[in-house]
Amino acid sequence: MRAVDPRLLRHAGAARGYLAVVVLLGLTVTALVLAQAGLLARALASAAPGTGPVALRPVLAALLVVVLARAAAAYGGEVAALRASAAVKSQLRRRLAAQVLRLGPAWLGGQRAGEITTLATRGLDGLDPYFARYLPQLALACLVPLAVVVRVALADWISALIIALTLPLIPVFTVLVGLPARARAQRQWLLLARLGGHFLDVVEGLTTLKVFGRARAQAEVIGRVTDEHRTATMSVLRVAFLSALVLELTAALATALVAVEVGLRLLGGRIGYETALVVLLLTPEAFLPLRALALHFHASMEGMAAAGRVCDLLEIPPPRAAAGSGATAGADLRQQDITLDAVCLAYPGRDRPALDGVSLTIAPGERILVTGPSGAGKSSLLALLLRFTEPSGGRIEAGGVPLSSIATPAWRRQVAWVPQRPVLMPGTVAANIALGEAGASRDAIASAAGLAGADGFIRALPDGYDTQLGERGLRLSAGQRQRIAIARAFLRDAPLLLLDEPVAHLDPVTAARILDAVERLMAGRTVILVSHGMRWRGGADRTLTLDGGRVVLAAGCLPHVTGVTG
Repeated sequence: MRAVDPRLLRHAGAARGYLAVVVLLGLTVTALVLAQAGLLARALASAAPGTGPVALRPVLAALLVVVLARAAAAYGGEVAALRASAAVKSQLRRRLAAQVLRLGPAWLGGQRAGEITTLATRGLDGLDPYFARYLPQLALACLVPLAVVVRVALADWISALIIALTLPLIPVFTVLVGLPARARAQRQWLLLARLGGHFLDVVEGLTTLKVFGRARAQAEVIGRVTDEHRTATMSVLRVAFLSALVLELTAALATALVAVEVGLRLLGGRIGYETALVVLLLTPEAFLPLRALALHFHASMEGMAAAGRVCDLLEIPPPRAAAGSGATAGADLRQQDITLDAVCLAYPGRDRPALDGVSLTIAPGERILVTGPSGAGKSSLLALLLRFTEPSGGRIEAGGVPLSSIATPAWRRQVAWVPQRPVLMPGTVAANIALGEAGASRDAIASAAGLAGADGFIRALPDGYDTQLGERGLRLSAGQRQRIAIARAFLRDAPLLLLDEPVAHLDPVTAARILDAVERLMAGRTVILVSHGMRWRGGADRTLTLDGGRVVLAAGCLPHVTGVTG
């Protein structure tokens, strides 16, 4: 772990102005400290027996002004430092969210969602000590001791020489004590991320765990990981406390050395009383920035470890689909074919490809049913058409134009998708239906809901279309959530419709209602329906059977069958 991570500084553009203000105010505080020491020494030296308060009034008044100015500058520096930290955290969170969106679902599926969540919340909150304390103190630790040594040298060169010789001991001991803390801080962060991910998995699967009687076992696992994190945290704290002890002892011995030599020379009359006071008052100030720097470094280790992981994620190159988002070629899926030519798709870490040499031509208005066992490559085919990923081999074209040459947003505007388990976002029912058409009118939203068979139950909700759904829309049934997803597709009015098991896991009555809505939705569109056994009333023009990533069967029209089979 570096003392200053240059990657983090590159992502901290929003804080540079604040940090400059913090350093400037810190130097102002330093100048005021020098002035305060001089005024206090003069006041004490002038306070001889028989000296009236009138004679000390100018010095005391100036001292009061300096103290108030120092307090104001310190307060301003604190405010600017906290604002710098808040700006950096906000900027990194926005960039992390944008990067996750660019990398897409295919990448996110191979990650631990809990770790990403912990990074964006607790992890980045740990940057407060780094930006609000450590970075400003780093600049001050270089400038303040130099200023103090120069000021002491003007008063007494012997004391300045002792200070200059003992100052390097602070950073040397900081490095020696801090090296063991680096690995401990990184392990502490990894355990925290693991704990967050595991806890999220347990919460999401709590129903299954309760049914199978494994809730207590998972609670014991969480307890074990928590104990490991506690142990790692205490290990980091022990190193931090040891560092503080060593630094305080070093600074105290150096200050005592200066005090002893100044006291001996004062007794011998070789140094003035006011000069001795100035030296004694300023000596601790020379060591204070370096001691504070070491303490802030230990306090910011967790945040630096988390931020390093965030920087690693931000440096991941986006997939080719996202990288080609600046392409200008276009396609009209209402009139042009989609062609897959020997398309292969391989995921990292898997021993065989998800798709292997798939060739397919999709004509406008055609209905294609894709079947096959689990793991056959059906969802991977949809992922390619949704441009969540790019083929590892072969090519995909639309109207003779390579898909990679078509801007991803322009392509997706022509695609509607109804997944097996639709995701509802926190917000109103209307906002969820208009997820793909943010500017849609209320009448258009209600019309789409009516076509999807959702208008009735939506109006029965407490606030109708303005009802807040909450997290994942859990207040709605599975069938109601599915109908809202179909309403989204109606509102999108896209020429290419992708359906991924739209009635899986639904009871026959609800499935029949969903099928009615799906049949209306498919009218006049190019449709690709993925299913293990569902067939729709209007029939399919073709059925493709996938197995092991290959097309093993391609048949013509299917008979008109209603409902779900198999």
